[in-house]
Amino acid sequence: MAQNLVLRPERPDPDELLRKVMAEEARERRGKLKVFLGYASGVGKSVRMLDEGRRRRERNGEDVVVGATQLASTPEVRALLDRLEVIPLRMCDGVPVMDVDAILARKPQVCLVDGLAHDNPPSCRNRYRWQDVDELLENGISVVASVNLQYIEEQRDQVAQIRGREVEESVPQAFLGRATEIEVVDAPPDSCIGNDPCDETGRLRREQQLAQLREIALLLAADVVDHQLERYLLEHGMEQIWSANERFLVWITPHADAAPMLDSGSRNARRFHGELIGAYVARPDLAPAERVTLERNLKLAREAGAEVHALDGEDPAATLLAFARSRGVTQIFAAHGSSQNWLLRTLGGPVDRLIRDADGIDVRVFPQ
Repeated sequence: MAQNLVLRPERPDPDELLRKVMAEEARERRGKLKVFLGYASGVGKSVRMLDEGRRRRERNGEDVVVGATQLASTPEVRALLDRLEVIPLRMCDGVPVMDVDAILARKPQVCLVDGLAHDNPPSCRNRYRWQDVDELLENGISVVASVNLQYIEEQRDQVAQIRGREVEESVPQAFLGRATEIEVVDAPPDSCIGNDPCDETGRLRREQQLAQLREIALLLAADVVDHQLERYLLEHGMEQIWSANERFLVWITPHADAAPMLDSGSRNARRFHGELIGAYVARPDLAPAERVTLERNLKLAREAGAEVHALDGEDPAATLLAFARSRGVTQIFAAHGSSQNWLLRTLGGPVDRLIRDADGIDVRVFPQ
């Protein structure tokens, strides 16, 4: 005689349910962290942070205090500070530090903290200012903070290579990953360069450095958002499936400096879980100096983890574009120099033709 089987849903584990409830309650009690990330000095991150506090107090009615500011401030910063309540810094071993106890006793809804990467003296309760901020968050106080890209621990070496100087203080990137919101403070390069007494070449080099730093900051902010999404999906029992659908092709030639293109392509490939490809169109008539440059660029491409291809074809632009389409490339990085050849200016060089014919593929040009 057949028996009917009744399938009952599996009963949830009480301990697991309790852990989830406690974790949810802890998240609810914890303050929210918003970070204004600057990619260079002078972009205005302190002003944006203070103005955010002013807006929250005057428009939203939130209880806002300033917990820490930079010692050297601009007239714009001082004007904003005049409209906000400031908790004075306290001295620790002769060094001014954020007064965590005073802020906890005052218990505002929101605390503004400039200079997130500052180190405290060894005798302080917390060794680093970002740990002071974490303590405020744990006690239910939301924090709006600011920090420059050069102080993010995992980014310091890369930024130092671009800027040419290193910094000692740092904030772990994992701490930024706990932020509920991160905003890159953008600004035109001229506002960052200011009135530096440098020639045209120096200004151009500085603009290129700022463009690289800006790109790193934007990718870092996007990573934080991705991690937030990952956490949300995991907490709600959903699965996120990544696909490597971005392919970045760097056009390597014997005349271009491939390093900035490969640096940018490598960062983008990591960020978008994509592929980095390097390709050059073989030419038998290279001069010795050109061959040396080409070999150096190919070596850089391999060191960057690029898959390198040698292509054959009479028309370099058409050959590269045909290869790009066969590989499903989504972005091409190419170097473009200022040519004095009247024929190239009239008819367009290989890069101009590439841009004209690359329908459906983004072409990013690196001036050289």
